[in-house]
Amino acid sequence: MKLDDYPSQEPLSEAGQAYSAECWRRSASVAFEEFAFGADPYQRVAVVRAPRPDGRVLLFWHGGGWTSGYKEWMLFMAPAFTDAGVTFLSAGYRLAPQHVFPAAVDDCVRAVDWVRRNVATHGGDPQQLFIGGHSAGGHYAALLAVDDAWLKDIGTPRSVVRGCLPISAVFEFGAGSGLSMRPRFLGTDAASETRASPLSRLLAAPPPFLIAYGTRDFPHLIAQGARFAAALRKLGADVEELPLAERTHFTASYAGGESDGPWVPDALAFMAKHRG
Repeated sequence: MKLDDYPSQEPLSEAGQAYSAECWRRSASVAFEEFAFGADPYQRVAVVRAPRPDGRVLLFWHGGGWTSGYKEWMLFMAPAFTDAGVTFLSAGYRLAPQHVFPAAVDDCVRAVDWVRRNVATHGGDPQQLFIGGHSAGGHYAALLAVDDAWLKDIGTPRSVVRGCLPISAVFEFGAGSGLSMRPRFLGTDAASETRASPLSRLLAAPPPFLIAYGTRDFPHLIAQGARFAAALRKLGADVEELPLAERTHFTASYAGGESDGPWVPDALAFMAKHRG
């Protein structure tokens, strides 16, 4: 879809507006196919085929504070992965405040289901599925990776996720999280803070994680990433923690499309290691 095809969203901060414009600019030349997994304009997935696919699949979700963002933002990442044989997909989800938790999580689950059923026709192997996201999108990816309740609803085992690659993600809400206010996507149900926190939903045998954040990221996200990595290690998970030198919350996202940058080579190596 094009920007003008979407409903209006919550206003972005000045930094957010600059990030949005840059994502649209970087992604403009990337060709993709678009498919719907629901009736809402945000319930769609963009697929970028690899010229020589090796079966690996990366499904990625955008950020935007749970109230803004577009799947097209993340398309600039695709070439660095498709050139390496990875089928790349960017999925949308319904946004707050119109849609509160767990509406967007349900959309992410539906995107996983669409990928499992359809990615083989685009060169991917549904048994080699990796998921990730930036900021709010990284939060959703982590939640699906550690809490099998969501995927069980579609008859899918958590083991379908070969690994999770969040960038600058949120892993916890509520007291001690470092967040200055309660995110509106949580709605009014007090229990949502726990249900939506990957750190609170950890189960035994979590999948491998590559946790990245900028060294100049929001301080609470750096601290959350370290706490989440430590909790995963206690459960015996294979965890790699990747601080991105001198990257801010937004420039850490840009690293997702830099083939010779600080994140992509590690991400590809991580996927090669855990492809099964």
